[in-house]
Amino acid sequence: MKSGAQGKLHPKDGSARRRLKAALLTLALGAAALAAACLPGAPEGTKRGERTVTLYGFSVMKESMEKSVIPGFAAKWKQEHGEDVRFTTSYAGSETITNQILQGVAADVGIFSIERDVERLATAGAVTANWRGLPFKGIVNKTPFVILVRKGNPKGIRDFADLAKPGVQIVHPSPIDSGGAQWSVLAVYGSELKKSEAETGGFDQARALKLLQAVWRNVKSTPGSAREARTQFETGFFDALITYELEGLLMKEAGAAIEIVVPRSTIFSEHPAVAIDRNVTAEERPLLDAFLQYLWSDDAQRAFVKHHFRSVTHEEFNEANPGFARIEMPFTVELFGGWQRAYPEIVEGVWRDKVQRKK
Repeated sequence: MKSGAQGKLHPKDGSARRRLKAALLTLALGAAALAAACLPGAPEGTKRGERTVTLYGFSVMKESMEKSVIPGFAAKWKQEHGEDVRFTTSYAGSETITNQILQGVAADVGIFSIERDVERLATAGAVTANWRGLPFKGIVNKTPFVILVRKGNPKGIRDFADLAKPGVQIVHPSPIDSGGAQWSVLAVYGSELKKSEAETGGFDQARALKLLQAVWRNVKSTPGSAREARTQFETGFFDALITYELEGLLMKEAGAAIEIVVPRSTIFSEHPAVAIDRNVTAEERPLLDAFLQYLWSDDAQRAFVKHHFRSVTHEEFNEANPGFARIEMPFTVELFGGWQRAYPEIVEGVWRDKVQRKK
């Protein structure tokens, strides 16, 4: 055989032709498999017959959602529809998760510390439904703001005014990143408005500003969320922390050497939940609507109380938690005219412009 003919198949060689066809078939099947692998499929880890929900929540929602509310809903959906539901969750400061959603993360549902964050999403077109048409105007739970101090209360802190004393060191989340921090600012400022109203019949804004300035001078650290602030305090840093009542109760439950100081007057924070409509398909909508409605069910509301949030649907549910404090002079964000006025007038106009910048 000549060298130029070496390796060529003789047209009458049937065995060689069969081998060539088998090789081409193998190549074709391999190419098809590769093409199929490149097609979009179910999210990684998703099983056949399993549904997925991506939930973003403000930092202190983690325990109640992960330990009770999400498992409760998943069991209910499985019983009623025969489908497993898997949740992918992320928790951070309310302002932080709002910014992440605005930047495009694929959250299906959000639970926020403040209504203002939902309004920001609505303005940007991420939330298009009338979210205030949900039960209780979209608010799923509430909690008052309190002061956490070291065991034995060595600094003698009894109210917000004591946080202004010389030598008191405070950890306070950043109002730029944390909805809880904004509630805290309103708690301190509003407490003086309520006290002055009780004493004189009118709001003394100068008195409220003076207290907020004095307290803020003792703030030594401003982490990005209420949970990060709690972690610093738990680690042993600083003398006091202004935070959600539930954080103090969770810490005491875990055996932390702290005490909860209940201010004479303080704010109740109220927390909205919404679907991120921009990310929800028609196929997903029934599942997400069912999950949202479940948040106001008796089972979910009792679960919130178990994890130290207060129920918004039934005050009698709250009687089941012996750790809940009685607030002598409570108030809500409506003291300031709602978030549409509280943020520009108090968080920006008072805290940012007259407190932080002049510290």
